[in-house]
Amino acid sequence: MNKFVEMQLFVTVVDAGSMTEAARRLGTPKSVVSERLQQLERRLGIALLVRGRKMGITDPGQIFYAHCVRILAQVCEAEDAVLDAQASMRGQLRVAAPMAASVRYLGPMLAAFAARYPDLRMELDLSDRYVNMHDENYDVAIRMGNLQDSTLVARPITINRHLVCASPAYLAARGMPLHPDQLGEHDGLLYGNREPQGTWQLQVNGKVESFRIRNRLCTDSGHQLLEAAKAGLGLAILPTFLAADAIAANELRIVMPAFSPSGGVVSAIYRQSHRASPKIRTLVNFLAEQIGDPPVWEQQIRAELDAIGTERSENPNQ
Repeated sequence: MNKFVEMQLFVTVVDAGSMTEAARRLGTPKSVVSERLQQLERRLGIALLVRGRKMGITDPGQIFYAHCVRILAQVCEAEDAVLDAQASMRGQLRVAAPMAASVRYLGPMLAAFAARYPDLRMELDLSDRYVNMHDENYDVAIRMGNLQDSTLVARPITINRHLVCASPAYLAARGMPLHPDQLGEHDGLLYGNREPQGTWQLQVNGKVESFRIRNRLCTDSGHQLLEAAKAGLGLAILPTFLAADAIAANELRIVMPAFSPSGGVVSAIYRQSHRASPKIRTLVNFLAEQIGDPPVWEQQIRAELDAIGTERSENPNQ
């Protein structure tokens, strides 16, 4: 079998995490995938994979995988160098993105991208669930937050700023907390995917500390969290892509700005084997241009965010 085909087969199996899923992606019977991998291992004289209840990869397999990814990427780059860029924007592109950020911003951007490349078939999964790039056959995912160490490629796009917010009505009735130590006296609106136990991670004196807040409402929907905060039910930690409109309209106020939590970054992630994909590269560059840095959703509250920066610089020990 052609060595490049062997490499692609092996990379697909590792990325898929199982023979069954790799066979589905390749459109090849599982028995054929298994036999070709065994032929590759016999030719190399080493075991690349650990067969068992859950498939693993051996140390030599890790080394071979890294080289395969690099070589296949170079082959793609060589082909792209002699192909028209527009012609390469064909076929399918599967994208996962969070629902909360897609309603107002990412959704229209992805639609504009699809309109620009009419020969591209886009499949979009817009939900707030965590997409496992190794187990599910997505080409690229947009992530909001701090990324875990991974073998995936992560391309940072912009900051994912988070703020503690509450409605003017809630603050008039319950008072404005000035320090996280006072959170125990307040009602909290909790994001179930991040803080199901009613504990907030806030920055104090340059360190992240945990603070308890009463659980008034818990949801896995960012938009429900926003609406509950606007309705005066309590304090909420919200990303600026959700909160900016309400802050600009004075429906929400920023609380304890000097202790705002870290929201990480907005990133595009994809597998090593897709590093050289012109479709992914073009999409990520398009989103980075459309979102901007600072991001487009923060433009209407620049004055408030600049004031936060000033307060922190004047009170570095908070």
